Amino acid sequence: MIHFLNLKKLNQPFETAFQKKMKQFLEVGWYILGDEVKQFEKDFATYCGTKHCIGVGNGLDALVLIFKAYIHLGKLQKGDEVIVPANTYIASILAILQVDLVPVLVEPRLETYNINPDEIEAKISSKTKAILPVHLYGQLCEMKALNEIAKKHNLLVIEDAAQAHGSQFSENEKAGNLSNAAAFSFYPGKNLGALGDAGAITTNDDELANVLFSMRNYGSKVKYENEIIGVNSRLDELQAAFLNIKLKQLDSENDFRRSMAKRYLSEIKNDKIVMPSWDLSQNHVFHLFVIRTSNRMDLQNYLKENGIETMIHYPIPPHKQKALANWNRLSFPITEKIHKEVLSIPLNSSLNASEIQHIITTLNNY
Repeated sequence: MIHFLNLKKLNQPFETAFQKKMKQFLEVGWYILGDEVKQFEKDFATYCGTKHCIGVGNGLDALVLIFKAYIHLGKLQKGDEVIVPANTYIASILAILQVDLVPVLVEPRLETYNINPDEIEAKISSKTKAILPVHLYGQLCEMKALNEIAKKHNLLVIEDAAQAHGSQFSENEKAGNLSNAAAFSFYPGKNLGALGDAGAITTNDDELANVLFSMRNYGSKVKYENEIIGVNSRLDELQAAFLNIKLKQLDSENDFRRSMAKRYLSEIKNDKIVMPSWDLSQNHVFHLFVIRTSNRMDLQNYLKENGIETMIHYPIPPHKQKALANWNRLSFPITEKIHKEVLSIPLNSSLNASEIQHIITTLNNY
């Protein structure tokens, strides 16, 4: 069986370095917000091209804390509206709801699966205060157009970059530095994945960063002195150490994924399958390689019978989830089509040449 993602195999090249770092970690005996977190924050900020990186517990917390910090600074207030793609993973929407802001769903482009800037202005009201673009599957949104809309209407732009570590338009325009602030997840399956939950926020805003460094740690910078209402969402010291080891290989991992994606795009020829749209630039890191077909279950079963594991990202759109019952009657035809047809096939550096060829051949024979 070709696994969709073999995390053990993916992390195997780092095991010696992990064990060495674990030994150092135990010898130092500093477990919370120590030098490993500081070093990762410095290095990831440099990697993204931002002034600040704030390590937090996970990707959802990263989004929630950005919103909380902007509320604290008076740049957002409860009841304000946030534009968000209708086809995102539900975490993007949960973050908005958890701070009593109002999500306003906008359809994506069918070709890229990212939010359609052409649909946004019709959804902007006097209560709209922010846009939350999601770089879905690892492909950057149309940030120039989004930032122009934001400037015109005086809106904040907050990137959900949870799947886009290393995606870039150019060396100086990388996921994490294309907006006011960005949220990252280092969930184990990400291109830059920890060995547990972990997340981070990047920003060039000194005032925002100052609040976030305090807010993630009970609202405190000096122990037992609490300046603001905070939470406990700190990047784990050991996970920071592991992430910094893997960060050095992130670009090569992304390059491998792009080279695999190029093979898939050039060699998979089947009129029953819709392939991803990509201009072959570095604006995509293929966290997921997502195809579409009108009879998804048939294709998924066929691939399983041929020893290929696949995943569905995501089977139910947010507005059809039981948790969001108030929205169940809403209609987003493009989003619903996407969620009904998408299927993610294996793509990562743990796959060998024969496995890649088997995936290509099997899809062509469907």
